[in-house]
Amino acid sequence: MNSSEFVKNHRPLRRLRCSVQHYDWGRMGQDSLVGKVCALNSGSEIQLDKPYAEFWMGIHPSGPSFVADGAGIGIANGNGNGNGAAIDSHPHSDAAELSLKDWIVQNPSVLGDKVLDKWGSDLPFLFKILSVAKALSIQAHPDKKLAKKLHKLHPNIYKDDSHKPEMALAVTEFEALCGFVSFEELKDVVRYIPEVVELIDSLDTSQLLHINDQVEVEKVKSILRSIFTQLMSASKEMTTEAVSKLKIRLQMQSQVRRLTDKENLVLKLEKQYPGDIGVISAFFLNHVKLNPGEALYLGANEPHAYISGECIEVMATSDNVVRAGLTPKHRDVQTLCSMLTYKLGFPEILKGFPVSPYITRYLPPFDEFEMDRCFLPKGASTVFPAVEGPSIFVVIGGEGAMQAGSTSTRDVVMEGDVIFAPAGTQINVKTVSELHLYRAGVNSRFLQTL
Repeated sequence: MNSSEFVKNHRPLRRLRCSVQHYDWGRMGQDSLVGKVCALNSGSEIQLDKPYAEFWMGIHPSGPSFVADGAGIGIANGNGNGNGAAIDSHPHSDAAELSLKDWIVQNPSVLGDKVLDKWGSDLPFLFKILSVAKALSIQAHPDKKLAKKLHKLHPNIYKDDSHKPEMALAVTEFEALCGFVSFEELKDVVRYIPEVVELIDSLDTSQLLHINDQVEVEKVKSILRSIFTQLMSASKEMTTEAVSKLKIRLQMQSQVRRLTDKENLVLKLEKQYPGDIGVISAFFLNHVKLNPGEALYLGANEPHAYISGECIEVMATSDNVVRAGLTPKHRDVQTLCSMLTYKLGFPEILKGFPVSPYITRYLPPFDEFEMDRCFLPKGASTVFPAVEGPSIFVVIGGEGAMQAGSTSTRDVVMEGDVIFAPAGTQINVKTVSELHLYRAGVNSRFLQTL
């Protein structure tokens, strides 16, 4: 059965019950968008003293989604109002216990032919909401070749063999460290930050400062790799002393001059992770500030760390992370330092482009995913055209109704609802109040290729 036949013969939309991660960097209880969405999605109460970090929508085994029971809108999303028609459960299974992964395996046509041909019966993207209270680890994600190697060598640490390109779209003001600073900024780091110089070889410092021609890209990358590896490999004793000196120096200088944004950030990181090498290594990375509606994408082998704020994130279906700083978790410094591209310069910020009056699309250079952001004012309507791949929708505010294609039934959707739509399904949306939702799907450029 192809996707169009599936849509014709079934009510195609499936409501999902999704997973939450309580990492210690998450926002607490009621202050967390993840907490609010999770509580409404599952019908549970928010635990006020618990951090809510990530809300996962997809098939990854570390945080799988399940097809909801379809007994009624109130039961499905935990609002308890019983309004609206239910989105049907799978006809042959107890859908309350059926994972999205298993449901897709039973109904592979929902992915569409192009997705099946490339990824088999796997949903190629993982959709998330993140609520960040303190900095995540300085990390990078491996490319496909390295991911397979790491998973084979250390399956308990690297839990799958997939690469993990990703994109974060800011819901609130959102801060991150991402990629290495420019060539001139890199020179300034070794000129003016003595705590860095104490931890690296003076020959590397001298070589870097004497390169005048930025055309020598590979030479700069080689020196940067040496410097960064030395820095991240410094002993705990040397690191603790250097971070302490840095903190004292910046606190003294703050009394006579205004500190830079990066210096203030470093002091903030020191409070969160005292004595951590990640505090000093932040000088080497770009400090990115996203406004709501701006997005940042990250390819394989690029260093980054989210710092604060809330975002919607989409990525390839993987949880592979190589960490080296700002974390109590396992660190793999040598792997991280050997895998990085050492590309210099500020990352591209995506502002999206309109696909309709109310929908903005963000299209990164990865086949696995894209994202749509939709704000509908009260009384408005819009259409998400049918595409040749699957989609997942999440509602983070307001109330409205979804209608699949030409079906006569409209399903009430509101904050906390997560909906899976098969390939070939046109989605019509109308609002009861202002509606704020996001869609993740397979990249349109990939789907449009022959």
